Amino acid sequence: PAIESQSGGCGVAGSRMTDTRRRVKVYTLNEDRQWDDRGTGHVSSCYVERLKGMSLLVRAESDGSLLLESKINPNTAYQKQQDTLIVWSEAENYDLALSFQEKAGCDEIWEKICQVQGKDPSVDITQDLVDESEEERFDDMSSPGLELPSCELSRLEEIAELVASSLPSPLRREKLALALENEGYIKKLLEIFHVCEDLENIEGLHHLYEIIKGIFLLNRTALFEVMFSEECIMDVIGCLEYDPSLSQSRKHREFLTKTAKFKEVIPISDPELKQKIHQTYRVQYIQDMVLPTPSVFEENMLSTLHSFIFFNKVEIVGMLQEDEKFLTDLFAQLTDEATDEEKRQELVNFLKEFCAFSQTLQPQNRDAFFKTLSNMGILPALEVILGMDDAQVRSAATDIFSYLVEYNPSMVREFVMQEAQQNDDDILLINLIIEHMICDTDPELGGAVLLMGLLRTLVDPENMLATANKTEKTEFLGFFYKHCMHVLTAPLLANTTEDKPSKDDFQTAQLLALILELLTFCVEHHTYHIKNYIINKDILRRVLVLMASKHAFLALCALRFKRKIIGLKDEFYNRYIMKSFLFEPVVKAFLNNGSRYNLMNSAIIEMFEFIRVEDIKSLTAHVIENYWKALEDVDYVQTFKGLKLRFEQQRERQDNPKLDSMRSILRNHRYRRDARTLEDEEEMWFNTDEDDMEDGEAVVPPSDKTKNDEDIMDPISKFMERKKLKESEEKEVLLKTNLSGRQSPSFKLSFSSGTKSNLTSQSSASNLPGSPGSPGSPGSPGSPGSVSKSTSQMAAITTKGGLVGLVDYPDDDEEDDEDEDKEETLPLSKKAKLESS
Repeated sequence: PAIESQSGGCGVAGSRMTDTRRRVKVYTLNEDRQWDDRGTGHVSSCYVERLKGMSLLVRAESDGSLLLESKINPNTAYQKQQDTLIVWSEAENYDLALSFQEKAGCDEIWEKICQVQGKDPSVDITQDLVDESEEERFDDMSSPGLELPSCELSRLEEIAELVASSLPSPLRREKLALALENEGYIKKLLEIFHVCEDLENIEGLHHLYEIIKGIFLLNRTALFEVMFSEECIMDVIGCLEYDPSLSQSRKHREFLTKTAKFKEVIPISDPELKQKIHQTYRVQYIQDMVLPTPSVFEENMLSTLHSFIFFNKVEIVGMLQEDEKFLTDLFAQLTDEATDEEKRQELVNFLKEFCAFSQTLQPQNRDAFFKTLSNMGILPALEVILGMDDAQVRSAATDIFSYLVEYNPSMVREFVMQEAQQNDDDILLINLIIEHMICDTDPELGGAVLLMGLLRTLVDPENMLATANKTEKTEFLGFFYKHCMHVLTAPLLANTTEDKPSKDDFQTAQLLALILELLTFCVEHHTYHIKNYIINKDILRRVLVLMASKHAFLALCALRFKRKIIGLKDEFYNRYIMKSFLFEPVVKAFLNNGSRYNLMNSAIIEMFEFIRVEDIKSLTAHVIENYWKALEDVDYVQTFKGLKLRFEQQRERQDNPKLDSMRSILRNHRYRRDARTLEDEEEMWFNTDEDDMEDGEAVVPPSDKTKNDEDIMDPISKFMERKKLKESEEKEVLLKTNLSGRQSPSFKLSFSSGTKSNLTSQSSASNLPGSPGSPGSPGSPGSPGSVSKSTSQMAAITTKGGLVGLVDYPDDDEEDDEDEDKEETLPLSKKAKLESS
């Protein structure tokens, strides 16, 4: 039947060219087996006189040029993939693909191809018989089988051509495979291989390469069993050394016999098992190293080879698992102190490979496998190995541990809780894992990242079991926070005893970032366990010291930790934050970041925006009462002014409850009249109130301003103006703002401009506390981490204190520091004792 217009052209209407169903991308496969995009256009099928047949044409949508003109050849195998791809080979090593925008278009063209080839469009790959008419095909089907030429040196070329011509046809492949099986043909070919090698007959060896490679593509298990037998496999590998496309033959046999050595870490008594291990290694080598990279269509022709390796591995695991003596000896030698290091390394590597093989097992078989290992004492053995000095052994043991955790975290949790009853915290398996994570010597901390992932899996409540009489979450988390959490946080606490990290190299920063990531996960998933730990150990204050790191990623990790806590909207956390003035390091980081528009700037603003939008009243009041003067000039976002409005509204409600209820009535009425959101209505109400005020009264009434003049710190964001003050004026400011007992004079901000500025506190009961510490060296512009942050010492000393004003120290600021130190040393120490009691 006619497919389309039989004229010389395609006769495609203009509307057809813009039809998205016909829109395609053309791809060709390059030498690196990567698909190259050749352009986008519209595909059509029509009769092309020049090609004497129905063809696929793709014209570029940009300029109408011809991207593809390909005759639909009756003998070409076309393949449909993923509903929108049609793939075929135009010539040897030239694969093409059409990727359709829509499935409908793909189906349409697929039907055209199938009609030309006389195939049912329901197939995913067109199957054709090379150069065969219907009669020949019928004869083939009725004939008893394929007759192979006699296996002689002189007929190798004929045999190679027969194999090559049979591959495109499933029916001929089937007949060829049966003929090869029945006549013991493969062994005869391998005998000729020896003759060719002895005679150095390179042409014959090239033909044998093509024949053996073709036999692989027949995809028959029965043939593989012959080829991979002990007597044949090395000769098969030998045939594959003589690739005609290579100028020199490969030395695969030499590698397998001389370089690759088989080590029996524990003697294997079963000869069948030993042979199976040898065979699997060699077949895997053939698949990975010897056979050339298969083309798009050859991939499916090697599926049986993949299966052969897979089932061999399953068999090996099963046979080893059943050999109790073997496993008993393995674990005994692993844990025996008398075992030398080299032997132990071999044993651990074997166990690692054994576990890797287990990944091929079906779920029920894998259950039995890990149950056997557990009964043999794999976890106590790992505990012993992880406590050893050999880094390579520990690394392999860590990989084995990861298999166990990923397979069954509950099994690992149960073991560590049981061992905690007998052993000290130092030698608990989880603590050993944490210590290896902390002590990872890799500059990129590759091992630490893996171990942190395993710890996260172990402490994740989502994979914990709950039964009627016991809850794993309660038991294990209680154990973890009692016995392990102090080990995990030790590097964090050790590094944050001052106002900035004591070690700030890249590797330390990476490790602390990993620890913070896990702690942030705990905040989200562990509720009261982590809350008690953070508040009792004052963890948040110590974490915020890391905002003074020169590494932006670590400062942002610290900020993310606090943001996760604030996101919980838990008043216990909020009271802790307010009591210890833990917004101070954040405000300092924000101001030190200056006018740079970067991630630090955005993340801090987002935190305050969350407090405003969620209307967290306690934090809103705390921020405005203590930090408003530092933030009031930030006008490129409305976040801080919005917070101030929230605060003023709160205060008005407290002062006048009747007004609050009246506003509620008005707002509800207005809400019913308009379809605006409640938040929009509140903002409108705030704005209306502001408009009704007289000029200059919008934010703080005059009486409040007068009252707070001495309490609220000078506007920090105007520090550049104050930089111009004369030295005498600055000293005068310093004298007026002497510290009131909570503020250390060394509390400074380092700005990216290099200007040194100090926050110093003035006496008041509820103001921004300062923190002792020296400024970090300013980083390069654009580096949000290069700012000095709050100190740990400060929050420990103070729960109350004076408001802080920013002043610019003159050039001789060190002198002033010394004078103020003399004034402040005694009050600070006294206050610390009082408040810690």
